[in-house]
Amino acid sequence: MAQKLFDKTVLKFLIVGIFNTLVGCGIMFLLYNLAGCSYWFSSAANYVIGSIVSFFLNKYFTFQKKEWSWKQVGKFALNVAVCYFLAYGAAKPLVLYLLSGQAIQVQENIAMLVGMCLYTGLNYLGQRFFAFQK
Repeated sequence: MAQKLFDKTVLKFLIVGIFNTLVGCGIMFLLYNLAGCSYWFSSAANYVIGSIVSFFLNKYFTFQKKEWSWKQVGKFALNVAVCYFLAYGAAKPLVLYLLSGQAIQVQENIAMLVGMCLYTGLNYLGQRFFAFQK
């Protein structure tokens, strides 16, 4: 089971993820901290832009799927949406509870980082075994 989860696709997924993280985090934290956008808007902008890049890089580079179908696009979009709401929906109340004495901006910045970590794990599993399954 562990060999099935941790093969060469994990490394490729992480490489794509590093690229997406740099772009997405830049967008998310700039929108939140400099543009004054909300937690939800800032984190969602990160995943809308990152998901478009991620779809193409993971489809062709990580999972090497050459065929094209709207069903696959739909499964990918569903996976991203479910992972996003699960990860960020869990991260915010958890961090707000754990850091209740901190400023809201500190709490929400930490919640966005925790959400990113949760999202990454959930998203890999969803892309591997649902969106781009063999």
